Amino acid sequence: MQLPHGTIVAVIDGEHLELYRNSGDEAHPALDVMPAPKLDLHNKAAGTHHHTSSANPNGHLVAEDAHAAGVVDWLQTQVLAHKIDHLVVIAAPRTLGEMRLHYSKQLQGVLTQEIAKDLIGRSGSEILGSLKTQ
Repeated sequence: MQLPHGTIVAVIDGEHLELYRNSGDEAHPALDVMPAPKLDLHNKAAGTHHHTSSANPNGHLVAEDAHAAGVVDWLQTQVLAHKIDHLVVIAAPRTLGEMRLHYSKQLQGVLTQEIAKDLIGRSGSEILGSLKTQ
């Protein structure tokens, strides 16, 4: 896969967000770690279908869905501000499914690749290796 210079690679699971920027070129990509933003998770899961009670103790799913929605919200803000021109999303399968529910047309327009895989905590070279095998 060709990874244009400046491409943002977002690696997400139900609790974490890691960001990388390709500081190399398409032929020789190099991922540099970027600082993770503070996400607004307030009331992001209000529209989901998970209800927490003693009979259905899935509060963690609500928190994971709120995290996914918060990540997409932040990414969309960056896209609209022209700070992201090319985006790769690598997310745990369930998280990726939830994120897709929140994508805007503008975000979809800069999205060059999605990978349904949990790569949180992996090195830049391991992430690049996953991109090459897709």
